[in-house]
Amino acid sequence: MSETEPVPVAAAEALNLTDSNGTQALNASAKFVATPEGTALAYGSLVFMALLPIFFGALRSVTCSKSKNASDMPETITGRDAARFPIIASCTLFGLYLFFKVFSQEYINLLLSVYFFGLGVLALSHTMSPLMSRIFPDSFSNKQYQLLFTQGTEENKEEIVNYEFDTKNLVCLLISSVVGVWYLLKKHWIANNLFGLAFALNGVELLHLNNVSTGCILLGGLFVYDVFWVFGTNVMVTVAKSFEAPIKLVFPQDLLERGLEASNFAMLGLGDIVIPGIFIALLLRFDVSLKKNSRTYFYSSFLAYIFGLGLTIFIMHTFKHAQPALLYLVPACVGFPVIVALIKGELTEMFRYEETPPELADGKEDSESEKKDQ
Repeated sequence: MSETEPVPVAAAEALNLTDSNGTQALNASAKFVATPEGTALAYGSLVFMALLPIFFGALRSVTCSKSKNASDMPETITGRDAARFPIIASCTLFGLYLFFKVFSQEYINLLLSVYFFGLGVLALSHTMSPLMSRIFPDSFSNKQYQLLFTQGTEENKEEIVNYEFDTKNLVCLLISSVVGVWYLLKKHWIANNLFGLAFALNGVELLHLNNVSTGCILLGGLFVYDVFWVFGTNVMVTVAKSFEAPIKLVFPQDLLERGLEASNFAMLGLGDIVIPGIFIALLLRFDVSLKKNSRTYFYSSFLAYIFGLGLTIFIMHTFKHAQPALLYLVPACVGFPVIVALIKGELTEMFRYEETPPELADGKEDSESEKKDQ
């Protein structure tokens, strides 16, 4: 981490898959003067890597919104959840700050490494699963398995866990475990990025906002949260320098000079990917609901994200100071689609769009079918 350009980090936010969602700007090492080529390569690579989980996670969110499998079912964020999110994130961030002040940084990071090893293996395995389904030939013997935990007797049995998987999923788990061991032993930046991309893609895919208003509440709250903890205190800087976990994407600025052993990194936090990403994914699902065979709101918000991230990098280099990326990403990602909706006359329709959690949707369908039978 930089001594001259500190990196603001929300070391842990209340996210379903990772329990940690860093919101940080970009940094450069104080001990290394990057060449223009190295800087351009590093920041260009970070922007490209940030776009991957947003684009593919959004596409996969459309499919998983209709899934009946417990492992693929999305977690729905309501307006109440969105309002509490910045408060929970602030408490968690400050708690981590106190932990690092009181306890040994070495032991805390050891526990975090083990924790993120498990989470990273599961996240990467889930990310790879669709790809593996295409790679394996049809002749491959793919056996089905089910992990089922229930509570109660036969008459009042309640499902606690119902996880369906197959042989291909086990192969993905094995490959992910190899990456996990590599990260645990070496903390290599490529292994870090594989886990980070998996966390981000899973977050965008499986965390669903129930409507656009909830998205505005969430992004607005985290906008204030990010600005306060970056400009108002040194808490984020302290946690950023102490926290060792794959909650960020990194790319070396000295790659051209030192190859894969490079060590002077530019960084982008996962929060700056996932938080705007789940809003962009919501707009894609809204596009699908319109049934007009167009992705206007998705592409406009996607381009807005590129603009906002580019502006963050530009401002950071102009003022030589780390910037809260959500300060630029939130107005862009919300403002562009709203302007498009105003032009198309669909603003009311966009804010009326509502998603129902799969479990509630199933109950609604059952009740409607019972009424028809009667």
